[in-house]
Amino acid sequence: MARARLERVTVEQVTARAFTIPTDAPESDGTFAWDRTTLVLVRARAGGREGLGYTYAHAAAVDLAEGPLARAVVGKDAMATSASWAAMRHALRNLGRPGLGWEALSAVDVALWDLKAKLLDISLAALLGPARDDVPIYGSGGFTSYDDARLTEQLAGWVAEGITMVKMKVGRDPASDPHRVRTARRAIGPDVQLFVDANGAWSRKQALAQLAAFTESAVRWAEEPVCATDLDGLRLVRDRAPAGVEVAAGEYGYILPDFRSMLAADCLDVLMADGTRCGGITGLLAVAALAEAHDIPLSTHCAPQLHAHVGAALRPLRHLEYFHDHARIERLVFDGALDPRGGHLTPDLSRPGLGVEFREADAVPFAV
Repeated sequence: MARARLERVTVEQVTARAFTIPTDAPESDGTFAWDRTTLVLVRARAGGREGLGYTYAHAAAVDLAEGPLARAVVGKDAMATSASWAAMRHALRNLGRPGLGWEALSAVDVALWDLKAKLLDISLAALLGPARDDVPIYGSGGFTSYDDARLTEQLAGWVAEGITMVKMKVGRDPASDPHRVRTARRAIGPDVQLFVDANGAWSRKQALAQLAAFTESAVRWAEEPVCATDLDGLRLVRDRAPAGVEVAAGEYGYILPDFRSMLAADCLDVLMADGTRCGGITGLLAVAALAEAHDIPLSTHCAPQLHAHVGAALRPLRHLEYFHDHARIERLVFDGALDPRGGHLTPDLSRPGLGVEFREADAVPFAV
């Protein structure tokens, strides 16, 4: 029996806009402080459908998305996401691939995958081929700017929602961190896993001393205990940290060699990657293949709506980060944003693509 042949549909237009949204309170981690977050939204159109993609980056990513990256993909087969990704990669050759250029590429790539799924009228998770029905999450926030009451309220709130893993920021004031970690442990009880993220604030010896001090609070995860580019330092901490503490890094990986270097250095227990930075869905699939080849688990960073769909298809995935800022923004500007259920996000297979529609009217006040 002859199979129906899909009519070729080409990408007609790529546009982008930036929206800067204030946080609900001042926030800081071990090395940075902020009071707003910028969402760069990309729209890709073909065949009467519109795909949405996004990244969290500087508004300057808009010019890259609408300029060289749009020129690279307009006119290409909307089904040929790999060819479009390769064309965008080439377009950034003289503009700089890591950093802002790769964040813009990531947003366009996500929009093209969302468009492809919508043209086929299936969810993105279904298009990618699920390895699981839902994705485990950990609540992420616990900013160093929070007082004990706010820290307790946020972490205990996630536990009340059925989330069994939570992460807090450390490293801005090392002397106060043991107290803050003990406060967090009291808030979540003895059975919930507690993670800490230093965002590279500690020296090697300081990291080891702090993790030893956290032993009484049963910390199970140390993210970027030293600068993520200090691969020897990560390996030292990984090898000498208290038993039961896993060392993780990778959120600032952009191009594939970034992840290859970390894996070759054998310095992590868990590799992290962010689809809004590492080349979109196409790039994240490649990172997952690297992780699987090295027999190391993968965790995705931030952007929970995006990572719930692609994460469902990643075999080495352990969990995704349900980051306070991004979860709040996605609920604010997207219809269909997922809510946690029993410590998981479950992609809605009944909705095409990423399963969300952009609420323009709610976002306009934040337009850059």
